[in-house]
Amino acid sequence: MSIPRDDLGWISLFLDAQAAEIGAAQNTLLAYGRDLRDVASWLKSNTSSFVEMQRSDVESYLIACDAEGLSRATRARRLSAIKQIYRFAFEEGWREDNPAIQIKGPGRAKRLPKTLEVIEVDRLLDAARKSGRAKTDRLRNTCLVELLYATGMRVTELVSLPVSAARGDPQMILVKGKGEKERLVPLSPPARDALASWLLERDRVDALAQSKGKPASRFLFPSRGKSGHLTRHRFYLLIKEFAVTGGVSPEKVTPHTLRHAFATHLLANGADLRAIQAMLGHADIATTEIYTHVLDARLSELVHEHHPLANTATKTASITEIEDETP
Repeated sequence: MSIPRDDLGWISLFLDAQAAEIGAAQNTLLAYGRDLRDVASWLKSNTSSFVEMQRSDVESYLIACDAEGLSRATRARRLSAIKQIYRFAFEEGWREDNPAIQIKGPGRAKRLPKTLEVIEVDRLLDAARKSGRAKTDRLRNTCLVELLYATGMRVTELVSLPVSAARGDPQMILVKGKGEKERLVPLSPPARDALASWLLERDRVDALAQSKGKPASRFLFPSRGKSGHLTRHRFYLLIKEFAVTGGVSPEKVTPHTLRHAFATHLLANGADLRAIQAMLGHADIATTEIYTHVLDARLSELVHEHHPLANTATKTASITEIEDETP
């Protein structure tokens, strides 16, 4: 393949290859595109290009990102994008080297994922059952939250579920995750009940739409938007509404927080880490192991909050009493 004439050509062919060869998700492609266009813009302002970029240029770009105030996670992601496009360029014969290969990234801050207490999840579920102007909205909202908490799906996996995956009162549901990898996740009885109720209503509404000349939807959660299904952004707003209605701090609640709650609550109740890894769709068990740290941190917090000897004032008073009684 001949070398593209400009940097945008590099980006376009790289993204096409990512989509065709490894089945990269749409969100991954969009992130790569944004990051690489930023790199290209920086190179242009410094009278350079992907063809000419050297290790010193990569380092200067990362310094510029730091000066701009970008987080360590963002800088690490941008460096990863640069490494990936140059690996592709090497394979295509556009470059004989990878100028970023020996540069160590800034790394990511090790933060434990935020999760929710069981009572907070119950409040969200109760709020979902009551939220919505019509019965259709309430049944859909209930099904969304029940499925998310019962399966630990990523929000994109949830909103884009095909309706065919939910037919026949399934005890397990097939999910297509990152890299087009498929996995089976079990459904809890409440999730199955919510799914059955929503399917009846969804099919009724879909049949009515078809009677008016509209095409049948292939999605479990259809929408009139371009994607044909409920969007990630819309569900993000919905979950915030449920938090407000349920009396849970909106700052604590995102669709991904419920995924974390799913994993943490399973682990707390004795589930096997490998089983949780399979249900979450993690390629590496190390990613799943973060939930053991979440659980340890939570247990430590409970001890400090509720154990009588954890209170400094109590311990000090007890020691004073002992000293007073000493002859």
